[in-house]
Amino acid sequence: MLRTPSPGCISAAIFALLLTSGAVRAAAETVDTNPLNRQPEVQEAFQHFYSMDYDDALARFENIQTEHPNDPIATGYVLDAVLFRELNRLDLLDTTFYANDGFLTGKHTVVEDPKARERVKSLADRAVSQANAILKTNPNDVNALFARGWVRSLQATYSGIVERAYTTGLKQALGARSDCDRVLQLDPRYEDAKLVVGVYEYIVGSLPLAFKVLVGFVGIHGSKGEGMALLRDAADRGVITHVEASTSMMLFLRREGKYREAVQIAHGMAEEYPHDFLFHLEEANLQKDAGDGMVAIASYQRLIDMAKEPGYFPNAHLELAWFGLGDSLRGQKQFSDAVEAYREGASQSMTSPELKRRCLLEAGKTYDLMRDHDKAVQQYQAVLSAGSDTVQGDQARKYMESAYTGKQ
Repeated sequence: MLRTPSPGCISAAIFALLLTSGAVRAAAETVDTNPLNRQPEVQEAFQHFYSMDYDDALARFENIQTEHPNDPIATGYVLDAVLFRELNRLDLLDTTFYANDGFLTGKHTVVEDPKARERVKSLADRAVSQANAILKTNPNDVNALFARGWVRSLQATYSGIVERAYTTGLKQALGARSDCDRVLQLDPRYEDAKLVVGVYEYIVGSLPLAFKVLVGFVGIHGSKGEGMALLRDAADRGVITHVEASTSMMLFLRREGKYREAVQIAHGMAEEYPHDFLFHLEEANLQKDAGDGMVAIASYQRLIDMAKEPGYFPNAHLELAWFGLGDSLRGQKQFSDAVEAYREGASQSMTSPELKRRCLLEAGKTYDLMRDHDKAVQQYQAVLSAGSDTVQGDQARKYMESAYTGKQ
């Protein structure tokens, strides 16, 4: 009997599918796609989307949907913008949450907006119904198949990342894979479909040998090398999956500890979309993880300075930059500056309750490294005041009893 895949595998697959949002790129005419994807108004809307100007992008996509009421890809555009606006509000676009499986075991509080949830589900159902209506007449319509697969991947994102409904998300993700497989069978030049297939080739190829053999009995096979090759194709030639394929590769490389390759991708994305705060943040995060502490410090500080320019970043989460800066400074034993960075992160107006606790906890640990346990205890008490029954609260109580030494 086939066992349910581990949450870690499900998490990686679903989050990689989270990245199937859709940045339009001027691909060569030899690449096939829905003609709507190449329209100037669609390309312009996605430019706003990738500047994280979600409200403006959503308004543009809604206009496009009105003009193309029966095209499932147009409904998918609106779903994409609604979903990512909500993920951004919930502070779920920081890839550090998904770099390891701590996201699954931690108590990451998510307060859903019922209206956003209902709109996500309504738009997804509508797009799937529109695609099904087309496929009922022509089962081999590659545009309808791709649109349905893309929308299913977005459904999987919400189910897995927001609702933590991993079984539901996995079923939706497998449906997305099936649709995109069929697209490539019918039209190998439909490069966008390689994103979802590439993600699953890589994920299944990354499974432990015993589980890989087990899923092989039901016809599920995968290869990390083939998955990465498919993702590179989508990144190079995809019309609406260029960014997503690049970001998927970046995430997988990060999980493998191949930070320098991931940094190159992040840098390229930051140059291509200079007003997207998260691409710049990811470059700094990867530099930190790669052990390039001083380079990371400079990148975080530059990012914070850029954010001070009015309107440069339509949607900046400075608290994430301050937190990363604190980690980098502490890694370089610049403890006093690290404490200030953590405290800045905790005090930002957009800081989520969880990140506030993380900032305060790390400030306390840094004070302990400075051998000032009294000040450390003040920070730990602040953590408890901000949420006692939390992962951070448990750690704060531990370090109040026994000072953090850097070895725990």
